[in-house]
Amino acid sequence: MKNHYSLSQKIAAWSVHLFTASGIIFALLAIIAIAHHEFVDCMFYLVIAFIIDGVDGTLARKFKVKEVLPYMEGKNIDFVIDFATYAIIPAYFLYEAFWVIGGQNHHLLPENNTVKLITTSILLLVSAIYYGKEPMVSKDMYFIGFPVMWNAVAFYMFFVIRLDAWMNVLVIIIFAILHFIPLKWAYPSQNKRFKYLNLGVGTIFLITNGLIMFYYPNEPIYLRYISALTLPYFIWNTLWVSFR
Repeated sequence: MKNHYSLSQKIAAWSVHLFTASGIIFALLAIIAIAHHEFVDCMFYLVIAFIIDGVDGTLARKFKVKEVLPYMEGKNIDFVIDFATYAIIPAYFLYEAFWVIGGQNHHLLPENNTVKLITTSILLLVSAIYYGKEPMVSKDMYFIGFPVMWNAVAFYMFFVIRLDAWMNVLVIIIFAILHFIPLKWAYPSQNKRFKYLNLGVGTIFLITNGLIMFYYPNEPIYLRYISALTLPYFIWNTLWVSFR
């Protein structure tokens, strides 16, 4: 059957795919930033990639991309970029990142390279296996098991909740296990239950963390408290939805 869509519609559809694919450019910039120990810049680029990932689906539906270009699968482009920005780059970030306190470097993970390699390898292996799960998202649009959101874990470890390096190893192992425990984790832009509460807390989460990055390393302590207080809400949401 002949494709009856106009040239302008096809250009718009291709533009959406290019917009989605542009996330990989910011992934590259994030890697370069880590290599130069510019950790705030890295997170800034990951946030841009996150925003692209968050809005490209809306654009795809608006411009009927799947109908206009039926031989292109935008989800496959998404998967490639998501695994880079949500798993590979956060693993590299955790491997390299450190704070400078009193003129000394304090690494997020123990300074033993073998320990760092094993820890980040666990992160990547479970993330790769998680992407093979079917389904990853429930019919009512919740992630089944902790989603591959290691960018958020790395952000909190670096900017908000600064734990001892060995405690960070333990946290990573716990989240790796949670990938395969079938609890339902919020997908705030898609969930109908607590929709406005989810979006409200999610907005506070984004604004507060954006300000923390902007002011780092002199961020007001209250911003870190507000950011940390959004976490119990999402944990409660997960437990309520999973067990009610």
